[in-house]
Amino acid sequence: MTTRTTAAPGRVTFMQVSIALQTLAIFFQAATAGLLLSTSYGETLHSVGARVMYGASMLYVLAAVLAWRPGGGSPRPILYASGFLVLASVQVVLGIAHKPSLHVPLGVLMFGLSVLALGQVLTGRAPGPDGTRS
Repeated sequence: MTTRTTAAPGRVTFMQVSIALQTLAIFFQAATAGLLLSTSYGETLHSVGARVMYGASMLYVLAAVLAWRPGGGSPRPILYASGFLVLASVQVVLGIAHKPSLHVPLGVLMFGLSVLALGQVLTGRAPGPDGTRS
């Protein structure tokens, strides 16, 4: 027998917090990218932000696994989170390689995907444990 585990109305979930942190970290990266071009400390802030963003992506994977495991439902959120971690890994490699022609558009894509995921989780439109949308 499978039981569906959901958060009580009005309660913030670990998944919501992890996606919000990831989205904020990517937004911070956009801001520090501008500082990178105009200040001496921009590179330091962008480098620290990259580490935070990558950690937030790993936290998103952990949150997806923990949200999936108790109810035994669809692993789809884990696939989304893992895909985002792959994008974050590519982003880090492109940044280290100084390839802004690929690094910047991928950052914009990642921000858009993260905002989309955050909106789905906050509005309750994300797939539930049984794979259906609520």
